Amino acid sequence: MTAPRHFLDLDRFDTPVLRTLIELGKAFKRGDAEYGARPLENRVLAMIFEKPSTRTRVSFEAGMHQLGGQVIVLTHHDTQLGRGETIADTARVLSRYVDAIMIRTNEPAKLHELAAHATVPVINGLTDSSHPCQVMADVMTYEEHRGSLAGKVVTWCGDGNNVAASWIQAAAHFDFTMRLACPPQLMPSEPSLAWARSKGAHIELTTDPDAAVSGSDCVLTDTWVSMHHQNKDRLKLLAPYQVNGRLMGLAKPDAVFMHCLPAHRGEEVTEQVIDGPQSLVWDEAENRLHVQKGILTWCLL
Repeated sequence: MTAPRHFLDLDRFDTPVLRTLIELGKAFKRGDAEYGARPLENRVLAMIFEKPSTRTRVSFEAGMHQLGGQVIVLTHHDTQLGRGETIADTARVLSRYVDAIMIRTNEPAKLHELAAHATVPVINGLTDSSHPCQVMADVMTYEEHRGSLAGKVVTWCGDGNNVAASWIQAAAHFDFTMRLACPPQLMPSEPSLAWARSKGAHIELTTDPDAAVSGSDCVLTDTWVSMHHQNKDRLKLLAPYQVNGRLMGLAKPDAVFMHCLPAHRGEEVTEQVIDGPQSLVWDEAENRLHVQKGILTWCLL
């Protein structure tokens, strides 16, 4: 039996494969993909949500329908995972019913166990350690507006979280300089940094957001508050990293701003920036749909 094509993390791919997925997403957006408009007729995607979602759920569900397929949505209330059934057993059973599985979960170990025991493709819809589908959409969005990322400077401001980790991995594939301005307590994980540097990625760490944003081509941030982190100390720690008009003004005049959403306006970003002319957040959100159609097609055909 041929091993299934999983989409787990960017560090598991060669750059040409990621390039293929992005170009396929662009082709689906233009309406001229070589596979045709509905290449996944009669295919079924199971989506497991252990964490809530707006963009991930709607973009995958709409994308699968547009490709001709169908979707089954499973929350923790709908499966036996919350009642003691193992991830491995769930993988084995779902593989008998569906053609692919997308999971949005907390622990990356759950994703990897699912992939190890599934006989159908498994797609990482988000873990606490990474968010590769988001960053693939981000790269696609930048390229649509400014061309290749090669040689550019991309700056992350705030919490060195799961999205930042996937951006660090992307730096090893797309040949840009990745700057990260984070409080010392919230720096990115060492494994993601070590892997990227081992591949020759240009990674710069600082606690100074002004220095990081200065001369940047792209400025990124993410919400500071999640279900796991809702305290005033955290907000106070991250307050100097807010992307506002003054900070954005330190970037290049044609720099763009991106945010994976949802945004907490007035915290990590001001309305002046997110609603301003440099913001690409709505194109970025739309491109989740298109690039994930590319990922689904690659996984299943």
